[in-house]
Amino acid sequence: MRILQDDAGTARTGLFIALEGGEGAGKTTQLRLLRDWLTEAGHDVVLTREPGGTEIGERIRTLLLEHGQGEVDPRTEALLFAASRAAHVAQRIRPAVAAGQLVLTDRFVDSSLAYQGAGRGLGVDAVARVNEWATAGLVPDLTVLLDVNPSVSRSRREARDGGRPGDRIESAEDAFHARLREAFLERAAAAPGRYLVLDGTQAPDAVHARIREAMEPMLDD
Repeated sequence: MRILQDDAGTARTGLFIALEGGEGAGKTTQLRLLRDWLTEAGHDVVLTREPGGTEIGERIRTLLLEHGQGEVDPRTEALLFAASRAAHVAQRIRPAVAAGQLVLTDRFVDSSLAYQGAGRGLGVDAVARVNEWATAGLVPDLTVLLDVNPSVSRSRREARDGGRPGDRIESAEDAFHARLREAFLERAAAAPGRYLVLDGTQAPDAVHARIREAMEPMLDD
């Protein structure tokens, strides 16, 4: 686990895990399974999400995802996500890791690189630079990517929401979601030591078992 020094110079250990993937990939289910497993094993777990995770982040989430907020152009969207993430890192993630907690987040920087960088066409490098500054370079110890194709994502969203329209980003066309998937997979291929890519169409218990297998050595460090 990651070893930090607090303000008093006392060593603290913590771990930061991010789950990524397209809409309907199963992140929520896996996060709950991980939280329950880790809590039962005696770990102090923080379960959080993006956009959100802080009071101001949740307000920004409403602006980003709910319909009826007026036009949100791609640059504004990218900056709002980065603003929410900056607060999330400063107010929630870094303090928790420094206190020895295990942080599990539903989405982190990779989502912005996929959604705004590739999906909205702003460029992955440009969005990466903004988020490098917003997070002061924080990188998860492990990023779990749950991979599903856009047709599966759409059918899962529709089943989950009872046929109701998705939020402003979920309801984008399949071509948008296909670009996201490609961007996620490219990120994982570029840094295989930091990513665990899993088939999100597998049974939830099978996916959970693979994540546990990857995390157990990290918990023993």
